Amino acid sequence: MATNENLPPNVIRQLAKELKNLDQSPPEGIRVIVNDDDFTSISADIEGPGGTPYENGIFRMKLVLSCDFPQSPPKGFFVTKIFHPNISSRGEICVNTLKKDWNPTHGLRHVLLVVRCLLIEPFPESALNEQAGKMLLENYEDYARHARLYTSIHALKPKSKSKSGTISESTTAVNVDQSSKNLCETEPSAPTALCATTAAVTNAPASNTQDQNAPAEHAVGTSTALPKKEGPVSTKAPVDKKKVDARKKSLKRL
Repeated sequence: MATNENLPPNVIRQLAKELKNLDQSPPEGIRVIVNDDDFTSISADIEGPGGTPYENGIFRMKLVLSCDFPQSPPKGFFVTKIFHPNISSRGEICVNTLKKDWNPTHGLRHVLLVVRCLLIEPFPESALNEQAGKMLLENYEDYARHARLYTSIHALKPKSKSKSGTISESTTAVNVDQSSKNLCETEPSAPTALCATTAAVTNAPASNTQDQNAPAEHAVGTSTALPKKEGPVSTKAPVDKKKVDARKKSLKRL
């Protein structure tokens, strides 16, 4: 088996670039496990595609690169036991991309995607597992039942996304409530001012009505309000009397 020391520097640089890209932007349903000390042995976890007998399972596979890679294709193996026509009981993978259809321009991403697609669409005509190939051709339900059994026994189980999402939402709600509580505790003046303003606005019409009605009730219910209004009349009365007396005096003189 080759190691980093046996690979040409340009190949090492290319592999390092590809592995970094796969780590930062992994293909759907594929997680690459990098060994910096040996780029010639690359592991990956593949999620079973939905709607297949491999759903709800994670399968570990490995790509082994020879010293003349990329001129020669890597060899693919499944470390996790799987019931599949194109995967032998020892985990060897039979797919044309890794054999006669290999091209040195194929990158690791392309190879991994082809392997995952193999779980979606097997090729029983070129089966390494003859039992699986025959069962797939003759009775798909029996094949799917057998494959699901292998998946439930040997494959790793993915983490439940729905449960973790529910916990995150609940935790977020608790945090929001706690933050609101803390805000009210640390800044009581703002809510108090707001409540006071709201109460003033709400009670304003009623108080105005009471203020308007109060003078009227006071005027009707008491007699003290009337002299205030008649004040000017009472002051005019003496003036008129003086005028009358003056006229009387003038008439007497005549």
